[in-house]
Parts: sequence; structure tokens; C-alpha cells
Amino acid sequence: MSFSYLMNIDLDKARSEYIEVLVEKGLAAKDETIPVVEAAGRVTGKAVYAGICVPHFNASAMDGIAVSARVTFGASESTPVVLQPEQFKYIDTGDPLPDGCDAVVMIEDVIGAPDGKSSGTDVKSVGAVKLYEAATPWQHIRQIGEDICAGEMILPTYSKISPSALGAMLASGVTEVSVIKRPVVGFIPTGDEIVLPSDSLKTGEIPEFNSSIYSAMLHEWGAVAKTYPIVPDDKVLIKNALKAALKECDVVLIGAGSSAGREDYTASVIADVGAVLYHGIAIKPGKPAILGYCQSVSSGLDGNGFDSKGVIPVFGIPGYPVSGIIVLEQLVKPVLEYLCRTSGDTSKYLSATLSKSVTSTLKYREFVRVRMGYVNEKLIASPLSRGSGVVTSFMRADGILEVPQEVEGFESGSEVSIRLLRKEEELQNSLVVIGSHDPLLDEISDLLRLEQTNITLSSAHVGSMGGLLAVRKGEAHIAGTHLLDEETGEYNDSFIRKLIPSGGVRLVECVKRKQGLILQKGNPRSISGIADLAGEGVRYVNRQKGSGTRILIDFLCKQEGVDTSKIYGFDREEFTHTSVAAIIAADSADAGLGVYSAAKMYDLDFIQICDEAYDLLIPDYAWELPAVQTLLEVLKSEDFKKRLDTLGGYTLENPGCIKMQYNS
Repeated sequence: MSFSYLMNIDLDKARSEYIEVLVEKGLAAKDETIPVVEAAGRVTGKAVYAGICVPHFNASAMDGIAVSARVTFGASESTPVVLQPEQFKYIDTGDPLPDGCDAVVMIEDVIGAPDGKSSGTDVKSVGAVKLYEAATPWQHIRQIGEDICAGEMILPTYSKISPSALGAMLASGVTEVSVIKRPVVGFIPTGDEIVLPSDSLKTGEIPEFNSSIYSAMLHEWGAVAKTYPIVPDDKVLIKNALKAALKECDVVLIGAGSSAGREDYTASVIADVGAVLYHGIAIKPGKPAILGYCQSVSSGLDGNGFDSKGVIPVFGIPGYPVSGIIVLEQLVKPVLEYLCRTSGDTSKYLSATLSKSVTSTLKYREFVRVRMGYVNEKLIASPLSRGSGVVTSFMRADGILEVPQEVEGFESGSEVSIRLLRKEEELQNSLVVIGSHDPLLDEISDLLRLEQTNITLSSAHVGSMGGLLAVRKGEAHIAGTHLLDEETGEYNDSFIRKLIPSGGVRLVECVKRKQGLILQKGNPRSISGIADLAGEGVRYVNRQKGSGTRILIDFLCKQEGVDTSKIYGFDREEFTHTSVAAIIAADSADAGLGVYSAAKMYDLDFIQICDEAYDLLIPDYAWELPAVQTLLEVLKSEDFKKRLDTLGGYTLENPGCIKMQYNS
């Protein structure tokens, strides 16, 4: 199959045909012999056979006496049999059966003679013993080969060695075992802008952390990860690095340089050294992935350093971390499963209800990260940020929603299939919080974990309006809200009555917080109020529509007669207060409306505009949940107060108390 640049190949087609080509070219698992004591979790390279029987002698299965069963025949409650010392031998569990014996009588059934009153450990101090029940031949005896017989197969080829299998091998005299060799996967990071991680990066420098993510994933899949030094965007240097890796690795990954930019050399380098099968897979994120291969490097059998036998898969991995993770999971992992002889994808899928619409394109199969939790026995999935560089979205995700290539997306409320990234039991203990963002939610989450380690907070920041709607639809346990009624100046009440007219919810007091303009350190634009946001050269960063903060800035601009179309960046939306502050701290904006704690976090200037109520709306169906009640106790705790003092900008009055109950 010929190399075609930046294709858009169906994922399933690319995956199956790639492995087919690799196998044709000689891709094969390798085996090695290691001590059995080091083999737990490995996969057998050959069938394993027992060297000796287990047990290899007739052994007692009980503490008691060993006898010839025939001398006990006729024993009963009315006519006990008395055995003289020479007719039996005391024996413990695991002891070899004495010659001439073919049964064991449990010590509990052995009565001392002649008075019949002694039993248990006292029996051994008595000469003769009395039995009230006859023994049957070979009772309570582990006979030779009862567990394993010499020559029997313990494990077939390509079987995972469990702890119990390891014990069986050792018990049957097997001390060494052939196992599938762990493939060595080399990762070559490339890019002029890539540097080693540091806490003092210069503008334009990007820390190289993909190798740490990939190494952990490869280790989980049974491979040995090897990271090479960072290579600049130089075709010759990248080619030399690839040739060096081919001498040491079974699979090679080249990071970045897989797109179509002027310094994207990965595809041409792989094509020069070996071959490219596919460049461009119909997935999002991860489209620029490259599937190639090279012949394994030897001492130079054909004059060019290539061995005609064996092939090494070579992948071009997109530079964005989330793209890279998807490519590793969808394309690299199946190759490793073939090399490691492990089973295919055993991921668990569950049906869930989407709390928010997901749009997609017909060009790709898209992988969307979601947070999940059970609400009213219904599994709710809330989409997370979909940016290819947002690695934390993978860290926080509970599952992956796959949007097929021929589907444009899913509406809010749709039933979808989710591939789990966490255990289902963890989802049962998740509190689903949908609504307005505040940094205090992270502190509540941590305090919940300290209070009861099985509770997790699954939060989705969709704004106060989105939170109220989620509660109305029965898709959230809690909604954070701070919606200002322009006419009354009150928070939340009128919106709850309008959006949830049927009631069945309680508004719980959380905090009062300082809301205002977050400004660059030193306020170089000399911004003193809302009116200055429309000034020449002022760059603003906004919150998303439907958030309480967005409703507030709209109100403030209307109140002061500011034309929002004159504010540069007013349509530039972020979903959290901290992201607004981070953008301002990075000199990408001059101002944004947000909470004081976010400004303090980034050491920014702050002009307070108001104190607002940030409350929690809890539906009646969630009120009695132990996790909800634990959260209410956290709100009242001294630890919560201390954390808010550290964050700054909060006032506590009656946290955790009901402000208003809305009845149906």
C-alpha cells in the first residue's frame, strides 16, 4: 500500500490493515526465560507443564490419627472400637501418611480409652483410643497428584500468570518459565520549543511532559518505556534519532512534527528510513497520526543495516497531549497487545444521559471526555473541555464518549454509550455538581475526600442557568448559583421560581464573595470602573453566556450605559474564574469580571464591585443522600472556614443552612 500524505482514513480500517501489514512483514512476539518468582502478571511464551505431582506423597489433610481403615470397621455409637497404640499413629496436617495406613481420623472424633472421657489434645496422653464411627479408606488424605500430576499442563501458551498460577508452578517443581518479552517502546520528543520541565519557563517554551504520560500508559500495557533526548526540528537529527532507536526498541514513537507545517518532518523521515502506510486518521483529536514501519536493525545483513526478518512499528504521534493519548489508546495499544499476546479491549461501557449537547463533524470519529455520576439512579455524563492540549480534561474524566464519524453529535438528554475510565463503584459515590464555578468547589471536594474517602465531587462548569436547568431535568445533585435579578437586586430566588415552577428544591446558603474587576498587576491601563472597559486598547475577557458573572457584567454595562459592542474581547468566553485570571496574568487580556480569590491566586489587582451570594440549589430527591449531608457538614466546618480565609474574598454567615424551600 502506497504512502499518501494527510489522508482521512477510517480508524477501524487503518488499525486492522496496519496490523495485517506488520504481521506480513514479520511482526512477532519474543519470549524470554525468567525465574517463576518474578513472573506474576507476565504472559507465558510456551505451555507450562508440571515437573512433579502435587502433592508428591500421600499427605494427611487433618490433624488426627492415621489408621488402616479395616481395623475401625464395625465402630458405632453402641459398639465403639478400641484401638491400641500400635494400631494408629498421631499425625498433623500435611504429614506424610505412614506405611500401612490408608485413612485419617480427625482428632475431634478420637476419644481416649478406657473411660471415653478424654478428647482433643488430652488424647495423646492416653494409650488406647476409642472410635464411635468407622473410617472409610482414604478419608482425610490428600493423595499423590490430587492437585497436579507430573506432566500435566498448568498453563497454556499466552496465558497471564496469576499469583495462584505462580504458586502452582512452584509447587509442581517449575522454577523457570518462558514468558513473552516486554516490548521496548522508544519515544523521541521533537520540537525547537520543547524543553525539560521547569518552574521558570521562558515565553515560547513548552515543557516536555508527554513522555511521562506515555511511559505510564505503556507500563500499564506491559511494555518497557524508553525516552530519548529532545530533538530539534531538524530532519537530519530526527532521522539519526530514529535510526538509533531502531537498534534498541521494538516500537518507536516520534512525538510532534506529524502535521503539515513547514517544520513537520516526521512523515518524511519515516518514509526515508522505512515506509509510511497511513498519515491522517479520521479521529478527533489525533487526526495527524502517522502509521509506519521500518525493518529491524541488525549488524548489517543487507549492507544497509537492515534485517530482512522482523519489523518495527513506527508511529508519528501528534504533539498535543490529549491527541497523543487517544492515538496511543486507539492505535499503539492494539500493536502492543499483539506483541504482548494480551487480550483486546476489555473496557466497560455504560449507558448514560448527556447533560449538555455535543456537536461533532462528519469528517472524524470524535472522542469526548466526560465526568459522570448517578442522579436518581440515572447515570449523567457531562462533557469536559475538548481541546487537544487540555490534558487535565483526561485526568478529570470518568469516561469517553465516542461520536461516530457519520454522526453530527448528540442532543442534551440523549442516551449515549460511555467507555469507563474509572470503576463503576466510584461513580455510585459521586456527587454531581453542575452550575456556576468557584474555586471553593475544589476545596469542598478535597474536604469531602478527607471526611469520607469514597465520596468524589463530579463538577461541570456550565454557569448558574445551566445548573438550574440540570436540577430541573433531574440531572444534578447540586447546582452552584449566583443569579442577580436586575429589578430587585436579589440573588437566585426569582430565577428558581421561573425555571423550576414545580418546586421540590431547597436553596442552601454557601458564601458571600467579593465580585469585581480582575486587572493586571499594577493596573497599567488605569482602569477604574466598568466604563473604562470600552477604552482604547483595553482587552477584556468574559465569562460564558448563562453564567451569573456574565449576567452581572451585562447588567453593570447596561446600568452605566456602556455599549458592549465597543468592548474589545467581550465575546471572548471562558468557563471559570481562574481561567479568566490566568489569561490576564499572562498579559493576554487587561481585565475581566471575577471573584477576588481568583485574582489573589495570580497576584493580580482587583476592584471590588459588589458582594454577591453564591448559593447551592439542592433538589429534594438528593437532600437525604449521605454524601449531600456530609457536604453540608463540610460547609459548617472550621476547616472550610480556614480554607476560605486562605483563598480570600469570602464571608461566611450561615453556611449549610436552608435559605428558602420551594414546595411543589
